[in-house]
Amino acid sequence: MRHIIYGAGSIGGTIGARLYQHNHEVLLIARGNHLKAIQKNGLVFRTPKETTTLPIPCAGYPSEIKFRENDVVYLTMKTQHTLEALEVLRSSAGSKIPVICAQNGVDNERMAARRFSKVYAMVVMLPASHIKPGQVQAESMNITGILDAGCYPSGTDSLIEKVTEVLSGSGFSAVAEPAVMRLKYTKLLMNLNNALNTLSEPGDTAKDISRMMTREALDCYKAAGIDCASNEEFSTRRGDHIKVAPVEGKQRSGSSSWQSVFRETGSIESDYLNGEIVLLGKLYGIPTPANQVIQQMAVKLAEERGKVGSIPLETLRKRIAEAGGNFS
Repeated sequence: MRHIIYGAGSIGGTIGARLYQHNHEVLLIARGNHLKAIQKNGLVFRTPKETTTLPIPCAGYPSEIKFRENDVVYLTMKTQHTLEALEVLRSSAGSKIPVICAQNGVDNERMAARRFSKVYAMVVMLPASHIKPGQVQAESMNITGILDAGCYPSGTDSLIEKVTEVLSGSGFSAVAEPAVMRLKYTKLLMNLNNALNTLSEPGDTAKDISRMMTREALDCYKAAGIDCASNEEFSTRRGDHIKVAPVEGKQRSGSSSWQSVFRETGSIESDYLNGEIVLLGKLYGIPTPANQVIQQMAVKLAEERGKVGSIPLETLRKRIAEAGGNFS
């Protein structure tokens, strides 16, 4: 089995690095300066315990790859880049290649299932960062992360069982999970805070906004008949597997959304995190003012190359109240 990592940033780079370190065949797909740095010098991989440079092969586009029968592709780019990536991948590899959506949100699998016959969902609990070209770091002291996966929309098969077995032997905890989307919808609740924590600094008002966003999401889930795992179930699965620690003396910077804005990429994933809740609210008649305001303001901050944490919490609170949010 060859593991093709489509999007070699924090998550994809870490998965690829660990697989490569455990003697599995890996091929990365990256772009821009990150691609150039990896091709020239290899991938610099840092953890709390090591810093190493890995000579992992890296391509710029799927069209550069001669695909094989035993290939499996991990989608690890941000969701706003998924549609374009899927179109390019199908043109180069055909629609029968297995695609694993190792991404936040719940829309990647829908997009992939329209185009590919074998689509898998993966819940990613993996603290990692990608700030500089050619470098990624994984910040957990124990196992590198949790990567449970299953067939989309449900079930398991021999391929995903093999993939999770390989990942489990490569520094991760991974099980084949037949009801994987229940876990992804719970993870979505947590990821609603990514945009909020990118916009503003922590504080009591941030906690109020976070609770409001979660309430809106759960109301939408109930109206739509969407099942999700309880916090207790999710916490039990996480257990004490992941313990974030400094890498080369520095604490983790922030979420993947925080990193996107910090690197001034011009885009952020909030349309597919908070925006998923906004969409459900429109479909089922549930007000979602907190998620809508946070989604829109995060997109604006990213597009304008604004600074992380630069929006006062009181500004967010005022905008949400004007949109109908009740903080009482």
